[in-house]
Amino acid sequence: MKILVLNGSPKGEYSVTLQTAKFLEKKYPEHIFEFLHVGKKIKALERDFSPVVKYLEKADMLLFAYPVYTFIAPSQLHRFIELLKASGVDLTGKYATQITTSKHFYDVTAHKYVEENCKDMGMKYVRGLSADMDDLLTEKGQKEACDFLEYAVWSAQNGYCEPYTAYAVPAAHNPVEIPECGAEEKKGDVVIVTDCEEDNEQLAAMIARFRAVFPLKTRVVNLREYPFKGGCLGCFNCAVSGKCIYNDKFDEFLRNDIQTAQATVYAFTIKDHSMGALFKMYDDRQFCNGHRTVTMGSPVGYLVSGAYSTEQNLQMIVEGRAQVGTNFLAGVATDEKEPNAEIDRMAKTLAYAIEHKYVPPQNFYGVGGMKIFRDLIWLMQGMMKADHKFYKAHGQYDFPQKKLGTMLKMQLVGVLLSSPKIKAKMGNAMNEGMLMPYKKLFEKLDKEEK
Repeated sequence: MKILVLNGSPKGEYSVTLQTAKFLEKKYPEHIFEFLHVGKKIKALERDFSPVVKYLEKADMLLFAYPVYTFIAPSQLHRFIELLKASGVDLTGKYATQITTSKHFYDVTAHKYVEENCKDMGMKYVRGLSADMDDLLTEKGQKEACDFLEYAVWSAQNGYCEPYTAYAVPAAHNPVEIPECGAEEKKGDVVIVTDCEEDNEQLAAMIARFRAVFPLKTRVVNLREYPFKGGCLGCFNCAVSGKCIYNDKFDEFLRNDIQTAQATVYAFTIKDHSMGALFKMYDDRQFCNGHRTVTMGSPVGYLVSGAYSTEQNLQMIVEGRAQVGTNFLAGVATDEKEPNAEIDRMAKTLAYAIEHKYVPPQNFYGVGGMKIFRDLIWLMQGMMKADHKFYKAHGQYDFPQKKLGTMLKMQLVGVLLSSPKIKAKMGNAMNEGMLMPYKKLFEKLDKEEK
């Protein structure tokens, strides 16, 4: 089988993920592996995509290999997929799969993104391999890699693939009415971050309506006007100092022009099941903040043009980003149905969150994601000094091992419950004991009322 490895890492040959594909090449000499470093060479491919086409046409299987960057693939791979779709090359019926390496922080949304785009192009998708960064150095990880390739090849030989999801046909844009702005002077500072193009009248109208009805002052930052030198390279130059290796001053722009706002609204048109390559570059470049949730407590809102209701993976990304960052999600206003009402509702909710400093507790997306980061930074504190300092200062090293008192209590409870006689005598005492702290709380409230 001819397997074309599309290396989406901006590091090219130095990619950790790539090593798994090279390992498989050595283990399975009966298959022909070819490698294209599409992430590192994305600028050249923007000028001329034709060199890639001949490799795509003769391949039996496409193997996307990339590290997980900010919930999805690196921006360079986003851009490659945009170019791939625009090239018009027919990939119908070809098999596709993927390999990622990460610490399993939202690797599910990264895999789903690639899967959805492969299916858009008519390819037969086989479930990929999600590996930890160090898995290949263990016998277990090596076996898992081999098992993955054998399964992928077997699937292709037998005509098996993941079933297609029947996506709804995107509804036509519903017109957005822009009310006249009042003459009163607005206070506050809410930033609207967008990649709106000049001819995107629909998204521009959504932004204009939000600004008209929102009671606080707003400003727009259009990413198309920022002089990005490129996407995140994963070089870790910023790990100690927080300073990006690029000299386009994005780190200063981010901290001074974006993160100083009271709230952030993201405005985009859905493209390839995501926010698009430019927005992804913006997200990836925020790694100059490392894993620090520097905008915690600041609410966010979204203005989305497109069939958002059919994009379940994108919905998970939007909610997961807010949850991990401890940012209240004030709403996602779309133009699918009654856009004026949705925009107005999101604007009112965002204003309420700002006024009342509303920060609800995290759900599984936020708690689970932060535990992964917590353990990662603890292990890598020697290199990620800025992250380590931030986590210490904000009490994010909440390891259960430190709760010795609770652990001792549970040991005692375990001993009591292991004895049938004692358990029978306890009756409902255990449940009453669990409620005791709450009874004390209510007694305190009763006294305060008197």
